[in-house]
Amino acid sequence: MKPSVISIVLGGGRGSRLFPLTNTRSKPAVPIAGKYRLVDIPISNCLNSGFNRILVLTQFNSASLNSHIKNSFHFDIFSKGFVDILAAEQNVENDQWYQGTADAVRQSMKHLDKYEYDYILILSGDQLYQMDFREMIDFHCHNKADITIATIPVNGQDATGFGILKSDDDGNITSFIEKPNENVLHEWKSEVSEENKTKGKEYLASMGIYVFSKTVLKTMFERDPGDDFGGELIPNGIGTYKTLSFQYEGYWTDIGTIQSFFEANLNLTRNFPDFNLFSNRPIYTRARMLPPSKILGSYVSKAIFGDGCIVMADKIENSIVGNRSRIDKGSTLVNTYMMGADFYQDTKEIVQNDENGSPNVGVGKYCYIERAILDKNCRIGDNARIIGGNHLQDGDFETHSIKDGIVVVKKNAVINPGVQIP
Repeated sequence: MKPSVISIVLGGGRGSRLFPLTNTRSKPAVPIAGKYRLVDIPISNCLNSGFNRILVLTQFNSASLNSHIKNSFHFDIFSKGFVDILAAEQNVENDQWYQGTADAVRQSMKHLDKYEYDYILILSGDQLYQMDFREMIDFHCHNKADITIATIPVNGQDATGFGILKSDDDGNITSFIEKPNENVLHEWKSEVSEENKTKGKEYLASMGIYVFSKTVLKTMFERDPGDDFGGELIPNGIGTYKTLSFQYEGYWTDIGTIQSFFEANLNLTRNFPDFNLFSNRPIYTRARMLPPSKILGSYVSKAIFGDGCIVMADKIENSIVGNRSRIDKGSTLVNTYMMGADFYQDTKEIVQNDENGSPNVGVGKYCYIERAILDKNCRIGDNARIIGGNHLQDGDFETHSIKDGIVVVKKNAVINPGVQIP
């Protein structure tokens, strides 16, 4: 009999490490690959796995995320499938907002009583990967596990940023530590494949993807007041509940910082990217009725374009150009993610701005932009130069921020003609 599963996608907290991209939106609502949002990834993985009952828990800066989900995911009236939003709420029983991953699910459990299910699949809303969750659910059921954690081998440098675990020969997790310090890391090496050993990936990291048997999760919530799965409930439950490691060998990255976000996006422009958009497991997103993109006399190499773009640039290389982007003549984009725009300007307004010397939405004439992220609806004036580099110091300014040598132009920012950043 097919396992009865309900999926919960955690909508994320403040997302301060992705600032300024999270200044007006939650992490899962951040645009990725020119036409998607991060939350599309876990939802699409669920749908491609045949699990179409999905709840998204939202709290911080949730308006954009709520709007995207409402406008994107619709099922026919005869289907039992849904993608619903559960917003954080205060009530007579609890006047606190979500205090952590476990607390978010705990507070939402009362809303699950109307559904029939045996297993809960808990996912993060800010990761990039393609995974068939049926394999993980089948592994959980076959081994009669109480908890199953998806794990991936990582190197020592990355291990300090994740929950790291050790397991025995049967896959039982015997110990778990959240974000260990470097001085104790040597104690946490695990048995991994020879290929991963060669790459120095000898630590098993939690991917933040969990399967819980329904009764087990309810019991844990009753006995353990902890607010976080990785920091409290799971470490506390080892030895009491049968907790297994499900090793995943495919591509997976946590979009936790500006640098990881930038690198994950530009990786998509490679000949053979780690994350394959061109597969039989589509990424579902909002269906926009936009025209095809138009490119006029531009040299283009290793670039991805969203829909509805008008590009007159001199050169676009190793870059992503998002929906409704407009790039004027003579401009160059190298190693850049341009997120695009939410609207089209009226032609009369564009002409008037050109006459007044005011920047239009998009990139103006004869600009040079390298190692940058241009958030939505920003206006880059003619002859502007925006050049990032590892020599730059981090900082936050009125129109932009600098993180890890990447210049992030803020949403709706106006960069006047001739301005140079930095």
